[in-house]
Amino acid sequence: MTASMESAGSTESAGSTGPSGNSAHADEPDHLVLQARNVQFDWANLPMHWVPGDPFSSHVFNVLHLLLPAGEEWFVETFKEALPLIEDEQLREDVIGFIGQEAMHAKAHTGVLVHLKEKGLDPTPFTDQMEWTFNKILGQRPLTGGRARNHLIERLALVAAIEHITAFLGDWVLNADGLDRAGVHPTMLDLLRWHGAEEVEHRSVAYNVMRYFDKREFRRVRTQIIVTPMIVWLWARGTRYLMRNDPELTNWAPHRRKPHWSDFYAAGKRGVLPTGRELVVRMSSYFVPSYHPSNEGSTAQAVQYLASSPAARAAVR
Repeated sequence: MTASMESAGSTESAGSTGPSGNSAHADEPDHLVLQARNVQFDWANLPMHWVPGDPFSSHVFNVLHLLLPAGEEWFVETFKEALPLIEDEQLREDVIGFIGQEAMHAKAHTGVLVHLKEKGLDPTPFTDQMEWTFNKILGQRPLTGGRARNHLIERLALVAAIEHITAFLGDWVLNADGLDRAGVHPTMLDLLRWHGAEEVEHRSVAYNVMRYFDKREFRRVRTQIIVTPMIVWLWARGTRYLMRNDPELTNWAPHRRKPHWSDFYAAGKRGVLPTGRELVVRMSSYFVPSYHPSNEGSTAQAVQYLASSPAARAAVR
C-alpha cells in the first residue's frame, strides 16, 4: 500500500508541486515495495456536510464509504485465493502489499460509517446490501477444477476493472485544487488523498494479476463493460439514499432532497467533483488496446503526497 519512507523521501523534492503538494512531472521510481500504512482518523469534529454548504457533493463522496468496506474486503479475499497460484515472486510481493493496503482502506472508510450513524444517518440498510452482493453474488462458489479457476479469473478481471476506476479517481483527487478552494474539512480531505495516493501507487497490481492468469482482451473489455454502468448505478443510488436519509435536510422540500444532474454539473464546474467529460474520457481509456494502468497518474506524485499526509506520517511515527 505504501512505499517505504526511504522511497518517499527520495521523490519528495523532485519536480514542481501541484495543489496537494505533489509532483506530476517527477521521475517515476522503478518499483516500490507496497506496504500497509496503519493510519487512523479522528472524525469527532467532522460535520455532516464537510464540503461547506454543499450536501450534494459531500454525499457523492460519502458513497465511497458505503461501497468500499465490503468491496475492498472482497478484493482481499479474492487475492488471497489467487496468491497460492502465483509463481512470479515480484507479482506475489505486489499482491501481498495490495492485500494489506486494501484491508486498511476498508477499515478507514468503516470509521466514517460509524461517525455517520452517530450523527443520525444510518448507513446499515445500504451497506448490508453491499455485503450481500459481494459475499453471495461475487464470492467463492463450491466449484472445482477448471470451473473454479475460471470463476476466480472472472473475479480478478472485475477487480482490475474496478481498480482502473479507483486509480483515475485517485489521480483526480490528488490534483483537485477545487477541493482546497471549497474549504473541504482537512481530515476528510486527507482521507481522500491518502486513499487516492495509494490507489495510484498500486494501480497496476490488479491488472498485472489479471494478465498473469488471462492475457486475452475479450475478458478484460467485457468486464469493464459490466463494471462501468454498475458503478454509475450504485453511485447514483447511494447518493439518493444519503440525501433522503440525511437528518440535517429534513426541512428541505422532497424535490430538493433528490440529487439532480444539474447538481453534478455545477459541482464539476467548481472543481469539487470530476466533470462528466473527465469521467467519460478516463473511464473509456480502459478500452484502448495499448492501455496499461501505469499511464494513469504518477507514482512519484502519489508517494510525495504520502510523505506529507498527516495520517500517513502519524502512522510511520
